[in-house]
Amino acid sequence: MKQLVVYFSKTGGTYMAGRIVDVTQGNTDKVAKMIAEDTGADLFQLEPEQPYPDDYNACTEIAAQEQKRNARPALKALPNIDDYDVIWLGYPCWWGTYPQVVQTLLDGVDFSGKTIFPFCTNEGSGMGSSMSDLKRSCPNATIGEGLPLTGNRVDQSGDQVKAWTESQLASVVS
Repeated sequence: MKQLVVYFSKTGGTYMAGRIVDVTQGNTDKVAKMIAEDTGADLFQLEPEQPYPDDYNACTEIAAQEQKRNARPALKALPNIDDYDVIWLGYPCWWGTYPQVVQTLLDGVDFSGKTIFPFCTNEGSGMGSSMSDLKRSCPNATIGEGLPLTGNRVDQSGDQVKAWTESQLASVVS
């Protein structure tokens, strides 16, 4: 069973534990790498052609505008998922769901017949509406249980991530 971790993560100004902090590695990036290490999955990071600003407030304003317009920000590349059975899909929760760059991926790649396990980093919103949004966007894929992780606790979540990946993989095998 071939596996791929596809994720979007942001560096720069990030809201964590009630304040804005500057990060050089995004929380979703950290979790994606944990999953790849735990499962042996390949990694593919989604990169928008126009990077989001490092400034937190400017970034959230752009993200809100993209969501209102139902925008599809261009990506530098889309992954080829043809040879993969399982896709671990990661993103930060922005404005109650995944960022619009993730929707660009979902519109641009055929996930039919794939199993998707979504994970997201957030600061209190959990998965938001991303699970139902994902099911609507990928009706011919199997969507597994999602894993929401609070951003300021990501560094201590290795055991939780490992337990989740093991339980999700067991559900595919059975």
